[in-house]
Amino acid sequence: MQFFVDIISVVNGFLWGPPMLLLILGTGLFLTVGLRFVTLRKIGYAFRQLFRGRHPDPGAGDISPFNALMTSLSATVGTGNIAGVATAIALGGPGALFWMWCTALVGMATKYAEAVLAVRFRETDQEGRQVGGPMYYIKNGLGKKWLWLGTAFALFGGLAGFGIGNLVQANSVADVLFESYQLPRIATGITMAILAGLVIIGGIKRIATVVGKLVPIMALAYLAVGVWVVLTHLPAVPATLVLVVDSAFTGHAAGGGFAGATIWMAIRWGVARGVFSNEAGLGSAPIAHAAAQTRNPVQQGTIAMLGTFIDTLVLCSVTGLAILLTGVWNSGDTGAPLAAAAFEQGLPFGRHVVSIGLAVFAFTTILGWSYYSERCLEFLFGVRVIRPFRIVWILVIPLGALWKLGLVWGVADMLNGLMAIPNLIALLLLSPVVFRLTRSYFSNDEGGVDST
Repeated sequence: MQFFVDIISVVNGFLWGPPMLLLILGTGLFLTVGLRFVTLRKIGYAFRQLFRGRHPDPGAGDISPFNALMTSLSATVGTGNIAGVATAIALGGPGALFWMWCTALVGMATKYAEAVLAVRFRETDQEGRQVGGPMYYIKNGLGKKWLWLGTAFALFGGLAGFGIGNLVQANSVADVLFESYQLPRIATGITMAILAGLVIIGGIKRIATVVGKLVPIMALAYLAVGVWVVLTHLPAVPATLVLVVDSAFTGHAAGGGFAGATIWMAIRWGVARGVFSNEAGLGSAPIAHAAAQTRNPVQQGTIAMLGTFIDTLVLCSVTGLAILLTGVWNSGDTGAPLAAAAFEQGLPFGRHVVSIGLAVFAFTTILGWSYYSERCLEFLFGVRVIRPFRIVWILVIPLGALWKLGLVWGVADMLNGLMAIPNLIALLLLSPVVFRLTRSYFSNDEGGVDST
């Protein structure tokens, strides 16, 4: 077993080393500039699109644009926003938060391009559903000679879901509920399997309905407590922001026995945890946005980019600032316990908000990733795989609650990295399509109704 752990560790060291981080950031920066910074200039427009009323002719699709965003957020908002931010700061110092922000700013363009292409090249499957994502925009946008690349993405995505989207999340819920409330792991696993089964069997419409309610409520509750912690330390905010920026370029040693958090460590952990948190570039989110009811790919693209904005620039920032302002960042703790310690300093029940928030977010991630993996496997094997997949997915949940997942974590990271490569290649090759659709849309009084 140790042999496999060592092999996977070596592979992950390459996949998530400087070349991959540079490819992810470089792709985002290239798209940001190529789009003439539309993802930064049109944030207000994007929010207006998100909260507008239902259009009389919403266009093809299975779920509302809002619920498509909530489905994608359900798979990203979670351990990355809580444990991921804490780990980044503990290992990379305060400067890691700055590099998370940079990752998000260029990641908005990546997420935008993914959704534009997902809607532009989506298909209608044999059961009448709108399906899309990297495997479809590779197949339909790049042509048959690139089909192998779409197949590779679908294979990696279908398998990755069982790791990062199921076993790991079930294990996180079981751990946090056992440590906080002594709930037996088997009881947690079975309960999650039953609840997830009631949702997943209903397909994307039921998943979207459930996460469309759960994600906003839990995110707002978490945000409210985090903002309260920040407000109670308001005089220290300017100095903390200076510390974040200064540490990003000079390095800053974290405490608790860790010395020498260099500039590279700040970049390494900030970028890696930022990507883990918002998944920009991995190719998962466009699978959800492809199901949105929309008349134009660009409309959904503007909504999709808000996922990165909300996930990293809002929720991750609140977590990071709470950790830094309360001074617990150099205590020697890491992960969720570090975030819990920060929130508890602000409010007596802050630790419970972190625990319950982590559990709910991880549960919604199970729901969101079930849809991602299902669409990937449908691309490979057709609609006949859907029912058996859903049954297997539900049965795996209790196993995740009980197993020790050291190897699974490594495999999940590896598969996520392998997912990103085909997707980033496709984004770069299809970027002229994204640029053309964007220019056409916004030159038409910001209300283009081009057929999708």
